[in-house]
This record gives sequence, structure tokens and C-alpha cells, in this order.
Amino acid sequence: MAFFTISKQRPLHLLSAFDLARENELLHEEIEQLKRAVASHAVIDQAIGVLVAIGRIAPEEAWRALRDVSQRTNTRLRTVAEHVLDFAQGGALPEPEMLELERAFQRYRKCSHPTD
Repeated sequence: MAFFTISKQRPLHLLSAFDLARENELLHEEIEQLKRAVASHAVIDQAIGVLVAIGRIAPEEAWRALRDVSQRTNTRLRTVAEHVLDFAQGGALPEPEMLELERAFQRYRKCSHPTD
């Protein structure tokens, strides 16, 4: 049985067993990366929801606040999101993240309620 790949660069290319195994490996790696991305996105979305609730800000501002905390504390966005979720369940938020989050709430509350 022969297997072929079709692409613009090589219209019909015969694949060896090694090529097939490598292609299979690459596809499995891509699937794992996509699974991690979906899981990470879910954690970030949940953290945005927490910030909306505790910060009384709009979802767009909650996203900006989360991003700001990540950038200003040099902490990965997913890690900040995980810390926010822990905080929402009674855990402690690292001090630098707490300070930046409070600043972000102040900035974005002003944007949401300019007359307050």
C-alpha cells in the first residue's frame, strides 16, 4: 500500500514509512498544543468573569486588567488567571499581582463610570 501527500509545492509525493510516522507525530503534537490552548483559554475566561464580579467592571476592562497585571508583574497571563481563580476561592493573590490588580480596577472603573 502506498501513501501520498498532496501540496502546492509537490503535487504528488510518495511518503515513506518514516515520513508517515513523522507526520503522525507532528499531528499528535499539534493536537496536544491545541488541547493546552483550549484549557488555557478556559482558565483565562473564568478569571475574567471573576474580575467582572469582584471589580465591578465590564468584561473588556476585566480582560485589560488581567493583561495589565500579567505585563506589569512579568507573569504569564495563564498564571495570573490561575492566581485570580485561587483568590476567588479564598486563596491569597501574590502581593505584586494584588497591587497591580487594585490599580487596574481603579483605572478601568474610571473608564466604565466617568461621572463617578
